[in-house]
Amino acid sequence: MSVVTRRSFVVSGGAALSLAALPSRLRATAAGTHRLKSPFRVAVITDEISQDFEHACSVAALEFGMQWVELRSMWDKTLHTLTVTETEEARRILAKYGLRVTDIGSPLFKADWPDAPLSKARANRVKERESAETTFKEQDELLERSIELAQVFQTDRIRGFDFWRLDDPAPYRAAINTKLAEAAEKMGKHGLIFVLENEVACNTGTGAEAAKVLAAVPSQNLMLNWDPGNAAALGETPFPNGWDLLPKNRIGHCHCKDTVLKLGGGFQWAPMGKGIIDWVGQFRALKQAGYRLTVSLETHWRGGSSREDSSRQSWAGMKAVLETAGALA
Repeated sequence: MSVVTRRSFVVSGGAALSLAALPSRLRATAAGTHRLKSPFRVAVITDEISQDFEHACSVAALEFGMQWVELRSMWDKTLHTLTVTETEEARRILAKYGLRVTDIGSPLFKADWPDAPLSKARANRVKERESAETTFKEQDELLERSIELAQVFQTDRIRGFDFWRLDDPAPYRAAINTKLAEAAEKMGKHGLIFVLENEVACNTGTGAEAAKVLAAVPSQNLMLNWDPGNAAALGETPFPNGWDLLPKNRIGHCHCKDTVLKLGGGFQWAPMGKGIIDWVGQFRALKQAGYRLTVSLETHWRGGSSREDSSRQSWAGMKAVLETAGALA
């Protein structure tokens, strides 16, 4: 497989497509007219719209009016498996639609912690998921690749996790924190920030858990990818309860999705603004805290007629909530 390396990647002159070569409607949009005005970098994860990267970028820029996108996968491939040719094509598409990249949505540290007993949920599912998961031994290579991709796509942050959730992480927490600190230090040497997502399936899933990790790993190169939807899925009231526990100067990214509780227990995803999360309050609080970074739509809800339709409906909800919060003009 041909992949990008710092020595092999050369920025193609064709990657920065001239605006003059675009159709007039696209040229006006790509030049910055009719774009969202917000204190935040309003974005969407492109694969929540489509695996067709150009189509996803077209929807994000021309229909949603965004100037930013988050990258996780495209063309049915995760970012770290893209070839040189594919990354050059992705750069060309981003330039064509006047889009910038918020972060590299890497699966870094979505792996089992070595020598720890699998959680009950993992033990039941591990065989069927083995082939799709990166192993602990591959994480260092994945970290290097994520750094390369951040440089290629000209972003200063890489999203990651803190290993699949354990029934009792306490005996391993200090070692996991050390691993996070080492990764943050390595990224910092390249001028990059590790944004740790609170993920329902990983050891840091709530605001309360995130606050403890950030206190234990004080590096300014480790920040939080605050995801109220994931926190709510674990039973926390993310705003204001989880939010109040967080150091506001350590929030480096924010994922936006909504959830509802199911009868009999559990949760299911919902369109933005249709669930239990107080997103109006959350956006207002982010704004008041001086947060000026990304709020990225991670739809997850699949109740529309298609993946794209679901994201379109969820974006309509997110847009309305941002407007109500005074964070969109």
